[in-house]
Amino acid sequence: MRSKAAGLVLLALLSAPILWQEMPVAGAIRLAWFDTYQSVFPRERRSAPAVIVAIDEASLDRFGQWPWPRTLIAQLIDRLRGAGPAAIGIDILFAEADRLSPDWAPPFATHRSLQSATGPGRVLRYDSILASSIRAAPVTLGIAGLETGAQPDSATFTPSLQKGADARGAMRRYVSALRSLPEIDTAAQGHGILSVDTEGGIVRRVPMVVLVGANPVLPLSLETLRVASGEALFVVQGSAAGVESVGIGDLRVPTQQDGRVWVHFSPHNADRFVSAAEVLRGESDGAQFEHKLVLVGVTGLGLVDYPNTPLGQMPGVEIHAQVLENVFDNDMLTRPRWVPWAEGIIFLLLGLVVIQAVPMISPARSVPMLVLLLGALGLLGITAYLETGILVDASVPGVALGLVFAGMLAQTLSEANAQRKALRERLQLERVEAARLAGEFDAARRIQIGILPRADAAFPGERRFEICASMEPAREVGGDLYDFFMLDADRLFFLVGDVSGKGLPASIFMAVSKALCKSAALRRSQQVGALLSEASAEIARENPESLFVTVFAGVLDASNGRMQYSCAGHEPPFIFSPNDKVKRFEAGSGPPLCVLDGFSYSTAEIQMEPGSTLCLVTDGVTEAMNPAGELYGANGLSQVLERARHTQTPAEIVAAIRADLARFVGGAEAADDITLLVLRWNAR
Repeated sequence: MRSKAAGLVLLALLSAPILWQEMPVAGAIRLAWFDTYQSVFPRERRSAPAVIVAIDEASLDRFGQWPWPRTLIAQLIDRLRGAGPAAIGIDILFAEADRLSPDWAPPFATHRSLQSATGPGRVLRYDSILASSIRAAPVTLGIAGLETGAQPDSATFTPSLQKGADARGAMRRYVSALRSLPEIDTAAQGHGILSVDTEGGIVRRVPMVVLVGANPVLPLSLETLRVASGEALFVVQGSAAGVESVGIGDLRVPTQQDGRVWVHFSPHNADRFVSAAEVLRGESDGAQFEHKLVLVGVTGLGLVDYPNTPLGQMPGVEIHAQVLENVFDNDMLTRPRWVPWAEGIIFLLLGLVVIQAVPMISPARSVPMLVLLLGALGLLGITAYLETGILVDASVPGVALGLVFAGMLAQTLSEANAQRKALRERLQLERVEAARLAGEFDAARRIQIGILPRADAAFPGERRFEICASMEPAREVGGDLYDFFMLDADRLFFLVGDVSGKGLPASIFMAVSKALCKSAALRRSQQVGALLSEASAEIARENPESLFVTVFAGVLDASNGRMQYSCAGHEPPFIFSPNDKVKRFEAGSGPPLCVLDGFSYSTAEIQMEPGSTLCLVTDGVTEAMNPAGELYGANGLSQVLERARHTQTPAEIVAAIRADLARFVGGAEAADDITLLVLRWNAR
């Protein structure tokens, strides 16, 4: 019970990193898990809305080191404009004047093509040439967000329309922006932000809208798309929670609250790229730019920082192209606001399963159960990613579930050890108590056996008769009894009895019954039946458990062989002589003692022949059972007596019966006490 309470507390504590998405360690684990989705199952590139014109290594080899003269960039834009693109996005900042321009070094400007048509000696500025090319084409220029600087003028940005609640408070905000030279900047039809915040050095999410000062600004990718569509403004749909979507015309791009989207990356693909050298030399196919979104960027090694993505490093301009592919294919990844709550509920449910199951099953079974639960959690996340593009985190709930399992397992093992210790102590106490009881029962057994008479000690020098008796309790102590003693010089009193029940109560009642029967026999001379009637009344007087006892009692006159007897519900004895077969008594029967108040038992008499033998047993002999469920019965006893009637003494007969009985039961547990008494009259 304590382990489950501790598990519930741990479950509540571990829910925090699932519901609170910004916890550092949990956030890093979660982002790494999302990266695993993309690295194992990357997006397949379907549409190709964007073409990248790369100022790559081949271009640098052909036209010289970077930066190029602005005239060369202008020539590149002019050639692209001639191919009929939908729009051109330039992932390059022209923040400083072109120092290769002749106006920086007039003595070296001798080429006539650089002279102005307005008059000789005037030299055109390269920046002006580039501005003219940009102005003639549907160009979007990139800008970089800055954390410091003066608030920019809103007239320098594309106008936006706010729908719903004003969500600017939730957007990423830059104080100002680094832009190209005013002459170049104002020539462009659009301006898109280039800046992207990394998470642990990896680009996973990019903004669809940011604030520069107080002005919403689109990224280079969407701004290029806006220019291509001819829309004069863009729409930001917001609510009290933040940004909901960014729209251009009929296009709507759902976003997170802060205006970002998860980029669904595909591997770096050379098919997206066309070398700027091929365009400038006229070697490229102009049809591949027609009605396309053309992105121009520097990809030469050493000239541009290759940001890390879940699929490795790739040029920043390619990330813009992948964003456009996501938008066109409607294949962006999403993580709606309800997903963390769903993850929390799933974790709580699985945690309750662990808390309930771990204390009930063995560790060997609980570990596969945990593996199964974690596998189901991971499969849920992978399925959601592949089928719907929803990012469901299985890592943080999985780690938390593992911690709950470890805590429950440790607590359960601790409680199990404590229980084992308590059980060992209890077992030790029980062993001590059992040893004490065993000693007491052993003493009771010795006392019970000790109060039964021994024939070799009771009648020393007696030759007129022989007697032998044996009693073997089914438990430590038993309820069978026998007794024999001389009433006078000639008369031998003997009896065999069987108390109802087993164990200690029967043994106590047996001792009481034996003592009262002997007392009744010794007080005065009377018929055996009357003796049993008197003993029954005395025994029944103090009998709170309502026990009863069967008895066969007899008196043998050793001088002449006359025997009186009476039977109180007991097994009829067997009698045989050397000249006659084994027989059973039939007369002189009545109910057990203490069953009927005031019952008058009758007395029967028989004349024994010299050498006649009487065998008395309790029902533990005749009802002994072997493993097959068969009873020993009177027939089995008769057969042993028949074999022994000519040669064996009473002691040998008792031993033969016990040996045959042991053979028959074959090790089966004794169900009742076994008592034998064999009496032989030898005459004078």
